[in-house]
Amino acid sequence: MTRTTNHTGKTIFISAGDVSGDIHAAHLAEALKTLDPSLRIIAIGGVHLKKVADEFLADLASQGIHGFIEPIKQLPALLKLLKQVRGIFQEKRPACFIAVDFYGLNHQFLKIAKAENIPAYYYVAPQVWATRQYRANILAELTKKMYVIYPFEPAFHKKRGGNAVFLGNPLLDNMPAAQPKNFNIKDPQTHAWKLGILPGSRPGEITRLTPVFYQAFKKICKQFPNTQGYIFLLPDADEKRFIELMGEQPPANLHFVKEKDYKIRSQMDFLLACSGTATLENALLGVPMLVAYQLFWPTYAIARMIIRVKYISLVNILADKPLVKEFIQHLSADELAEETTRLFARPQELAVMHRELVTLRASLGEPGVAKRAAADILQELSL
Repeated sequence: MTRTTNHTGKTIFISAGDVSGDIHAAHLAEALKTLDPSLRIIAIGGVHLKKVADEFLADLASQGIHGFIEPIKQLPALLKLLKQVRGIFQEKRPACFIAVDFYGLNHQFLKIAKAENIPAYYYVAPQVWATRQYRANILAELTKKMYVIYPFEPAFHKKRGGNAVFLGNPLLDNMPAAQPKNFNIKDPQTHAWKLGILPGSRPGEITRLTPVFYQAFKKICKQFPNTQGYIFLLPDADEKRFIELMGEQPPANLHFVKEKDYKIRSQMDFLLACSGTATLENALLGVPMLVAYQLFWPTYAIARMIIRVKYISLVNILADKPLVKEFIQHLSADELAEETTRLFARPQELAVMHRELVTLRASLGEPGVAKRAAADILQELSL
């Protein structure tokens, strides 16, 4: 039986479950409060959403609860959180529930919202077109509207009964414009290459990718000795953890970077990047890259059976061709280094990749996505 109690007109519940979703959710919450300062935000997310929320329940983003096996370890805490959310829906009756990315737990929250007759929206709807497409039908049943982040997604959801709109990709709200790059390099062998290393934001990614990326960096430096390496960390990351994973003190030409404005990353000539949101960020910056993907092996075994796309990186999916080289699961530092040094020796290929990445950016809309979504939600709710 669904409840019909009137909603609390000035309260909105927002839930995000990973680092990138936490940032998008915080921007949306800020936009909602800018448009209506009297709004009260209840939230589940991470450090960014916590700063904006009036009431914060749990930090899911820092826990990295992803995949098929890993969530089982957190089951008791997650069941407790589900019970807590149900109680808030029943007692405080928010005007709506907004899920942000992170299908796993959010779709359980959506079920509760549906049962409690609370309208639900999905901001940064999960990319269910890539895997487990049946989830699109579930989302169609549980949401009033979905705000998708790629221009081809509304048609996909419409075929499955979903109400999806594309207002632009929210990464554009906090990404600087791509800067021109000069790959007219006379002597690649002696050039001071700027090589970025992005081992991911989730604990599992960092553990699996950091050692391989570091060994690849050392091999690259043997062939191109003036290379400077930059390993990009989250602002609250512990550098000691990365040094442990490297197995030694990093050399003088490897620098740790913690930044929020992409200033240093945009200056890179090439990036060793973890698959995920970072690859799209790199594309928006116009920085050439290779993409590495490695999961906990049982998770990967299941993923292989259900993935429905030709590529793993968002860049190649959007380009619909292998614009950047992908390395999947059984990673080799030798292979990563070989691809990087091949491109360093052929800077004209890097120039072509840079131009194509800049072209991709134009297909993803204009900045102001969070503000447009917030205005649309408030208009629908008549708040």
